[in-house]
Formats: sequence, structure tokens, C-alpha cells
Amino acid sequence: MSDEIKRGLQSPLRRKLLMGAAVLPAMALLPRLAFGAGPPTAAVNATGLAVTDTEVTVGILHSATGTMAISETGSIQAEKLAIEQINAMGGVLGRKIKIIQEDGASDWPTFAEKAKKLLVNDKVASIMGCWTSASRKAVLPVMEQYNGMLYYPTFYEGLEQSKNVIYTGQEATQQILAGIDWITKEKNAKSFYFIGSDYIWPRTSNKIARKHIENFLKLKVVGEEYFPLGHTQFNSVINKLKLTKPDVIFTDVVGGSNVAFYKQLKAAGIDLSKQTLLTISVTEDEIDGIGGENIAGAYACMKYFQSLKNENNEKFVAAFKKMWGDKTVIGDVTQAAYLGPWLWKATVEKANSFDVDKVAAASPGIEFKGAPEGYVRIHENHHLWSKTRVGKAKLDGQFDMVFETADLIQPDPFPKGYQ
Repeated sequence: MSDEIKRGLQSPLRRKLLMGAAVLPAMALLPRLAFGAGPPTAAVNATGLAVTDTEVTVGILHSATGTMAISETGSIQAEKLAIEQINAMGGVLGRKIKIIQEDGASDWPTFAEKAKKLLVNDKVASIMGCWTSASRKAVLPVMEQYNGMLYYPTFYEGLEQSKNVIYTGQEATQQILAGIDWITKEKNAKSFYFIGSDYIWPRTSNKIARKHIENFLKLKVVGEEYFPLGHTQFNSVINKLKLTKPDVIFTDVVGGSNVAFYKQLKAAGIDLSKQTLLTISVTEDEIDGIGGENIAGAYACMKYFQSLKNENNEKFVAAFKKMWGDKTVIGDVTQAAYLGPWLWKATVEKANSFDVDKVAAASPGIEFKGAPEGYVRIHENHHLWSKTRVGKAKLDGQFDMVFETADLIQPDPFPKGYQ
């Protein structure tokens, strides 16, 4: 990893991890609840999961190390917060949630190996995990082979549906298409330049974006380039941006590479208050490493921003900062990760069972009215109904929300004309 990425990661991640360690003694002071008042284990666990009369074990599987740690640390924190809150309320079916955490280490084969370990050896009742589509694609056959349930928090390209996955982030119609439509109308854009990381999500997302821009909007894509995860040298493509002068730079660079990319954009004199840039990958979590001064003026299309004003979000932000420190920030995927344990709890209690087949069957229609984004509901395709929002990055690392759909958008992971 380059010194530039290390500098971008070291301070925020070190701070987050230290705050996480500091909060553990405080957790020990919480009142002890008497678990075990739920239904008999034999009645709610017919498939040999790690469920006792007093505990149920779940897995957390994210990158705590490597280039994706800048993005995934927040997911780990959010899932732990949700589980702590659920346990404080009495757990799930009278059982305390126990966590086994594994590190995918920003390596897709490692994700698959750790998922198998959690399902086969630890017999977890569910897994909250993954970030990149590459990690999800590596884990998916393991989840399906061993019949596990994954709660996946990241906005992604769609074109997938599984009984064994609940997708708590947005798919392409809720983010990519809606975002491009907004930026085209708002900025009267005619030309786009795509810059992404080199793996399945950016490539497939940009394929969908290109079809929308060229086939439906009848506009132009004037450039498209990809870089390996962890890449830190963007001067060549920045020079091309200066030459082509696209109306919109459309980016889906992920992880620590964003630190180098946005710093080098600014150093090259590209002013994002004048040059329109729309990202579908940078949240407050990444800006914590990038620095607000290097990305101010850019637009992001997400479903959640920390600055969102509603009572649910105010309580969530306060609880998150109390647990992980006042200086921590919360991005879109972090919020979507927080939804996972709550949706799983609601579904298990609806099914009155931890068994995966019963949880999968009970998932459609599950609501979470306490969602920080406002309200979510699981569709029968296992994705969430959600709103689309656009934010404009500020110097302080937060976003001003400049657009919000009036209604929830129905998830459509297989849109016609885009496959």
C-alpha cells in the first residue's frame, strides 16, 4: 500500500478502532438481562444452527484490513451497534446475539474461506457482511451451498437475486439511473467520462450507465478507464479529463484509491465546484480519509447521508457517536449495514424460527420503521424499497442534500434493456 493511502487511512481508522476498544469497558456496565425466556430451542432451530436457550450466534464478515478497510470499518461498527441495541432490548426470541467476527482482508478468496468457516464450523444463524461485489460474488456460492443467510449492505449493480441474500443497499435503478437522470437535467449535461476500479461492480455499473446515457438519453460517453484496487497514480487519466473536458466525470473508484484520486484531482487544478463530478462510491466514510477540502463540490448519489434530518437518524447518529467516538462519520453503506441485524431480528420473530429457509420465506414485507434513512421494507426480490438522494460534498466532509425522490423506489434488479 502506498504512503499516500497509508496517510489517508491511518488517522481515521486508528481513531475508530481505538474508540471501539475504549467502549468495551462501558458495555460491561450495561445491566445484565436474563435471557432464555423465549420458545424452546428445538422449536426454533431445526437445522443445527448455533442456537441455545440463551444465545444465538451470528457472523460479521468485512475487510478490517487492506485497501477496503477505509470503507468497511463503518459497516462493522454499525452492525455491532445494532446488535448491542437489540441485546439491550432482550435479544431475538429471548436469546442474546453472540458475534463471531472474521476479516475478509480485502481479498475475495479469503471472503469465501471465512464464509465457509462461519457456516460450517461456527454454524452461525446469519452473516452480516461483504462490501465489494467481488467479495459478494465469492461468498454467494458458499451461502447457497451451505444454506446460509447473508445481509449485504452495499449499493451494487443489480442483476442478481438469491434466496440466501437480503440486499440492504440500492441496486442500479435506485442509484445509477436515478443519479444520471438528475445530473443530466440539473447540469444540462451532454458528455460523460467514466472512471472506476477494475472489478465487477464498476464495470457492470458503467455498462448499465453507458446504455442509459447512449440508448435512452442519446448523449455521449467520451472516455472510460479502470484501475486496480489500491491504485494510486491517476495523473494520466486526469490529463485526459483536461483534454476531453466532459460535462460530467462519473466515478466508481472504491476504497483507499479514492484518497489518491481526489487529492491528485485537486493538485492538478480541477475545481469540483466548476467541473461536475458524480460519484456513486464515495460516502462520508471515504471522505474521512480523502479530506473534505479535496472533494468539496462533488455530487454523490446515495440513499442516505449523515446530515439527513429525521428523528430516526438523529437518534442513530447520537448512538453511533456515543459508541464509536464523536469524530466518527457515517456513510451510506454504514447505515445500510445497521439495517441488517434489525431486519434479521424482525424476520426471525415473524417466522418464529432461526432456520434459514423459514427466514427467507418470511422476509418479503418485513418493515423497519426505525431505519435512519426513514423507512425500509423488504421486497419479494429480497431488495429494499428506498428513496434516491443526491448530496453535494462540503469542506467539513459532510453532504448537503440537494435532491430526494418524493416516494420510495421499488427495487428492480433486472431492468429491461440494461442486461
